Amino acid sequence: MLNKYPLWKYLLVLGVVCLGLLYAAPNLYTPDPALQLTGESSAQVIDEATLRRATAALEEAGIDHFGEEIDANGRNALIRLRDRDAQLRAQARVARALGDGFIIALNLAPTTPDWLLAVGAQPMKLGLDLSGGVHFKLEVDVQAAVERRMEYYYSAIRRVLREERIRGRVTVEGDRRVALAFRSEADREAARALVVDKHPELLLDRVDEADSWRLNADMTDITVDEIIDYAVSQNLTTLRNRVNELGVSEPLVQRQGRNRIVVELPGIQDTAEAKRILGKVANLEFRLVAAPDAPAVEKQRFEYRSEERSGAYEWLERDIIITGERVSGAQASFDQNGQPNVQISLDSEGGTLMNRATRNNVKRRMGVLFIERKYRTRYEEQADGTEVPVKVPYDERKLLTAPVIQQALGAQFQITGLDSPMEASELALMLRAGALAAPITFVEERTVGPSLGAENIRLGVKSVQVGLALVVVFMVLYYRIFGLCAVVALSANLVLLLAFMSLIGATLTLPGIAGIVLTVGMAVDANVLIFARIREELREGRAPQMAIHTGFERAVSTILDANITTLIVAVILYAVGTGPIKGFAVTLSIGILTSMFTAIMGTRSLVNLIYGGRRLRHLAIGKDIVQGDVA
Repeated sequence: MLNKYPLWKYLLVLGVVCLGLLYAAPNLYTPDPALQLTGESSAQVIDEATLRRATAALEEAGIDHFGEEIDANGRNALIRLRDRDAQLRAQARVARALGDGFIIALNLAPTTPDWLLAVGAQPMKLGLDLSGGVHFKLEVDVQAAVERRMEYYYSAIRRVLREERIRGRVTVEGDRRVALAFRSEADREAARALVVDKHPELLLDRVDEADSWRLNADMTDITVDEIIDYAVSQNLTTLRNRVNELGVSEPLVQRQGRNRIVVELPGIQDTAEAKRILGKVANLEFRLVAAPDAPAVEKQRFEYRSEERSGAYEWLERDIIITGERVSGAQASFDQNGQPNVQISLDSEGGTLMNRATRNNVKRRMGVLFIERKYRTRYEEQADGTEVPVKVPYDERKLLTAPVIQQALGAQFQITGLDSPMEASELALMLRAGALAAPITFVEERTVGPSLGAENIRLGVKSVQVGLALVVVFMVLYYRIFGLCAVVALSANLVLLLAFMSLIGATLTLPGIAGIVLTVGMAVDANVLIFARIREELREGRAPQMAIHTGFERAVSTILDANITTLIVAVILYAVGTGPIKGFAVTLSIGILTSMFTAIMGTRSLVNLIYGGRRLRHLAIGKDIVQGDVA
């Protein structure tokens, strides 16, 4: 029978629309502003006593709060606030009450009902231009980068002199000079040739003294500028990798000025975790354990990081074998005893350096030094009597482990001695995302509102509503019952679009709304093509039922051709575009797919339900009632 779907097709369309309503529903619930409490270490637990101290500080400051909760593993606590404008003041109060050792981050707490969460329904992420987000301004410690490079020059020059059997004394003077002293002029000239060959960027200067021939190797201003530029650029790349590891959608990570980086995380994000991961300066150094009779100037003392070996220490050589910058891959795992470890993969140069150092030192011990940038907070009183927190950075260097070298190591090995699987996972993430070339400090953290302004967004949404209303009025007045079917299908299209974007975790931005408006126009255009084709069939004298059937069948190929070509363009836009362009391409691509479904199957299902199986003499489609033979 013409224009009658089998039951399963009607159920399919109804089921898809119902699922769309279910997974689009979370977008109706507005999130609450909140504070998120977490420890600096991934293994640190937030207990009830800590949460009570935080809430007591808020009550003392008169900041209204509610819904305090600690997650199942005790790593995070959440305090919801009534007013988003009070977030910064609440953060300062709680940070003062808890002291160092905690990260107090600004967040948005979802209000989606549990029954929706139980079926995997999540609200759609909104971009910075719609919902705002969290803004971090980070400052790169360029002086630390220069000092780290000097340490590299010191170790490299000592190593090459030792390999070439040139006797001399190497020391670091200030923050830009490596001083070399020799007993003969021949040794100095041989050393000079080696340094020129290995490090041509250094400025060399001969200095003759009474019984010593000196050679000063200085970093030039150009070299220092290159080091600073490299450190900021490398940190920028590393931060982008870390944000990608966190799964943050549509982030902004960009350089600002000489030594600052801005990071913006839109929508609902785990900002406490993001702050810890972004700011973590977790680097590794591999050094040999010093011989007991080694001179004091050639070794350094480090305590163990593990609580089980608290107070124990080792003397390590000053020379560094490799650092975490040579790590190309890292994966958390467990050893044969069930203890957490990290499987390490080095790049080619790192593997060569590790093999060279270990093959000549079998049965000696090698220390794995964990370097972490931490902060102490002090409060300075201002002229107006207010106290301002000041973060004082310091580096904590502690040993993870110091195993015996059983055989020459290569580019693959493992690190043991970690306290927990979470610590192993965090260290692996740090190394996998890349080591920071220099420490960074959080100099600013704030929530940001819509970048185009709340008023512009309100007017933009209003214009979309007005446009949709005009489309609805036109379709109903011009195409009558067919237009009403198109309006219902159009509404279903918007629901499916929102549901699909929520399911895949896409981020909606203001350009994305433009993509939705374009999708609405394309969905209406598909229905117009179908209705125009039905009218042509009626004018040619076909019966109404046959005209409906033929109109849908023949319009489908045109609709598919038009939408597929547009979809190809949208895919290209997503592949080559960034930021707003991608936001537009995502909504356009999804909208094209949903509009084809609703226009072809959705509209036809409604038309079949209304007209299928009836004896029709005419159809009210378009501005006139078009006559046709009885089906």
